[in-house]
Amino acid sequence: MLKACSRCGKIHEYNYKCNKGKVYKHNDIDKLRSTRAWTIKSIEIRELSKYLCAVCLDEGIINYEDIEVHHIERLQDRPDLLLENDNLICLCKKHHKLADNNKLDKDYLNELVRKRDER
Repeated sequence: MLKACSRCGKIHEYNYKCNKGKVYKHNDIDKLRSTRAWTIKSIEIRELSKYLCAVCLDEGIINYEDIEVHHIERLQDRPDLLLENDNLICLCKKHHKLADNNKLDKDYLNELVRKRDER
């Protein structure tokens, strides 16, 4: 059964929950990511990585699209590592999602960070 969505105006399945326009409450981790220090560090890591995905580069692929900075040790577990270069790596959206879902080994990511810092 279908219904018209009051949030986005599209037609969805009856049980579908649309998040269009939903206001999210910021937690402490989100507040850390919205600081000026994090913004500066994020740019610094992107420049160190030459705006390339470290995993793609390791596979011989030059990918500079949709680059994000990933915390190898999650901020929820280690907020003290927010600005530590050794815990930060540039990844494309695809590899960032894999890393967030623990599909990329942390030791592998740490090795890529060491390679980046040697260059």
